[in-house]
Amino acid sequence: MTHPFHPLHGQEFRLATYRHNWSENRVYFHDRQGKLISLPAEWTDILPPDPFVVISAGRAAFRTSDLLELAALLGQLPGGGAKNGANKV
Repeated sequence: MTHPFHPLHGQEFRLATYRHNWSENRVYFHDRQGKLISLPAEWTDILPPDPFVVISAGRAAFRTSDLLELAALLGQLPGGGAKNGANKV
């Protein structure tokens, strides 16, 4: 488990299966009590490191594509878009 805020951070588990569910990659494993657990694959080391994260070496907090997606989501909120030319760059 590599996600820094997850309670299982730093622990290792044997992978039961890896699947693509509901538009995201997920890993499945059994916890110490034998219960089948599912987590986003991005929270583990099963996927190769994100090339952007490796190249930026901590110098950039966000990827351009993530910021564009955030801007689109904010634009969908009531009052989220620029009104009457306000906030235009």
